[in-house]
Amino acid sequence: MNMQLSIALVAVTLVTIFVSACGDTAKLADDQSLGPGRPVLPAADPPWIPTLNIATPDRWTEVGRPATLPSLKVRRMAGGLKHPRSLLVLPNGDVLVAESDTPAENDCGSSLRGWIGNWLMRSAGASGPSADRLTLLRYDAGGSAMRVYADFLTGLKSPFGIALVGNDLYVANTDALMKYRYEPGQTRIDRAGVRVRDLPAGCVNYHWTKNLLASRDGGRLYVSVGSNSDHGERGPELESGRAAIWELEIPSGRWRRYASGLRNPNGLAWEPRTGALWSAVNERDEMGSDLVPDYMTSVQDGSSFGWPCRYYGDRIDTRVPATWSCDAQRSSTPDYALGNHTASLGIVFATGAWKEPFGEGAFVAQHGSWNRRPWSGYKVIFVPFSAGKPAGPPMDVLWGFREGDAAHGRPVSVAIDRDGALLVADDVGNSVWRVEPR
Repeated sequence: MNMQLSIALVAVTLVTIFVSACGDTAKLADDQSLGPGRPVLPAADPPWIPTLNIATPDRWTEVGRPATLPSLKVRRMAGGLKHPRSLLVLPNGDVLVAESDTPAENDCGSSLRGWIGNWLMRSAGASGPSADRLTLLRYDAGGSAMRVYADFLTGLKSPFGIALVGNDLYVANTDALMKYRYEPGQTRIDRAGVRVRDLPAGCVNYHWTKNLLASRDGGRLYVSVGSNSDHGERGPELESGRAAIWELEIPSGRWRRYASGLRNPNGLAWEPRTGALWSAVNERDEMGSDLVPDYMTSVQDGSSFGWPCRYYGDRIDTRVPATWSCDAQRSSTPDYALGNHTASLGIVFATGAWKEPFGEGAFVAQHGSWNRRPWSGYKVIFVPFSAGKPAGPPMDVLWGFREGDAAHGRPVSVAIDRDGALLVADDVGNSVWRVEPR
């Protein structure tokens, strides 16, 4: 290890120890930043030292598992994975899992902020060598994993989003949208993929995950690209093409911005009654434990949700540099608050296999906070809907991922399998969980 690297690591360690002892504590009750309507938004008073409160990874024991409601049962569908992130259920019932982690060159390690960020991710169970692959799970009708094909598709670059359109399998690497030929039932793709188009990445790649969702008719793909900073502090130049959901018209290749002002629109799903596009979005940090709530919202063509200049419609973030043209920006108000710093990621709507109280609504995976005191998230919740709109407070579906200051797991993505069960990717627990009614 060279001298410069040693000094940087010592600096990161000292700063992190100092920061861990500082920061604020939440004053609002959790339910004040949850639900439909406007959440409680206190006056912004960013602490001088950002809050840092990391749950240390302590993975599940062999028999350990999350807790759930008495009316539900949960079991490990697959374990021993390597940082599973997103899920796609194929028409024949097979399940694809993207196993990936932060790109090796992320933030280039060139700044103290970059070093601290990478240290935080490692401390929370991320930022290890990326597996860079899709793994295929094949299981019987009863939900027991029969075989795991870890080499279904390899040689990727921090993949996240997966979508199937006909026989074309699309994968969103951190830097490109790729397309591969898929034959039903195959257990390995050997052919080289086609690079459909580049995606924003590079040396500084703050939100590196890119998600995918195909339209119901298969004619379009929707691609989420998170911001390259927390609140625009790196300037507009490094945010080109970011903080947005993009639309690809597959036959023509036409590429256009569908919605903007979304700091990190990770989750994507179609609401079944209205056909509207919904997204789970991670809002900004470094404003204390009581700001800003993450949210889920319907996303209309051409809409903007304010990042970086505004949050929750009309609240101005005074930290945004003057290089941004904030005066002319307008923004939509999100539909549903998901709590402060819950890191809500995956979202999927319930199907007919789920009965009341899960008959209509969305399951949301909350990865869990690292910068709030006390912790928030670390669970899967259900948001009830009525007539295609959120209609009440959320319900805990899967919890116990965190005990005290230890994190056994962190839920990332959710999907509904062919039998109607809920699948949950857990990237710290290196597992996929299967939840179904008793």
